[in-house]
Amino acid sequence: MSLPKTLADDVARNLVMVAQLIDEDPEQAYAYSRIALRLASRVAAVREAAGFAAYATQKYAEALAEFRAARRMTGGVDLWPVMADCERGLGRPERAMAMAGEPEVQKLDKAGQVEMRLVAAGARRDMGQIDAAIVTLQSPELASNSVQPWTARLRYAYADALLSAGREDEAREWFGKTIEADKDGATDASDRLAELDGVEFVDAMGEDEDEDEPATVAETGAEVEADVDSDSDSDGDIDSDIDDEIEAEAETAPDDEIEVQADDKNSHDKG
Repeated sequence: MSLPKTLADDVARNLVMVAQLIDEDPEQAYAYSRIALRLASRVAAVREAAGFAAYATQKYAEALAEFRAARRMTGGVDLWPVMADCERGLGRPERAMAMAGEPEVQKLDKAGQVEMRLVAAGARRDMGQIDAAIVTLQSPELASNSVQPWTARLRYAYADALLSAGREDEAREWFGKTIEADKDGATDASDRLAELDGVEFVDAMGEDEDEDEPATVAETGAEVEADVDSDSDSDGDIDSDIDDEIEAEAETAPDDEIEVQADDKNSHDKG
């Protein structure tokens, strides 16, 4: 749906703040997402951003409700893996496994399918099926020498699963392969490998350096909440509707979307 220009600008500013803060300050990103929701709850991009902000703060029931709302609005399947991971976060790995076997997975692009594989492997581990998790991660994408955006995370998950299964030598090998693919340092594979090799890192500077570091000033959550309060009078009814919808979504099992049938076949990780 289209929004008046002034309102659209306000929504856009809040979404930009969500994107900028979601990694370093997820709670504040979540606060900005709530402002955007109050301004434009019927915009799919707003519901999706609110879902990711809730997901980043481990509010999995709320995140799942927002992702479902966004999916209804767009009809797309891109959010399917993160929706399944929300089920894991809610302690329902069997539902995540059921989603891994749904037709929606075949409609995902390659990155989405790899993400779904990571989620499914995580669900297997949640259920204590470590060997099945290892097999789930074994795929052409894992074996490929080509480095893709998902390669480091896939290799890391495989190495971690191997280590959990007591296969230390193989885990060491795959942590090494993770480092080769992880040019941006997105994982802690180097630390894990060093730990396996018995290497300990000591901070020679100690606490003195920390004491000399100048403090930084950041916008506080209170300022964000002030913005929320300033909008509450005019948008109270909409916010109430949103909260009611989230509560209803969280309490209702998605029977119309997922038929919970755990896939016993051997077919990430937010692990």
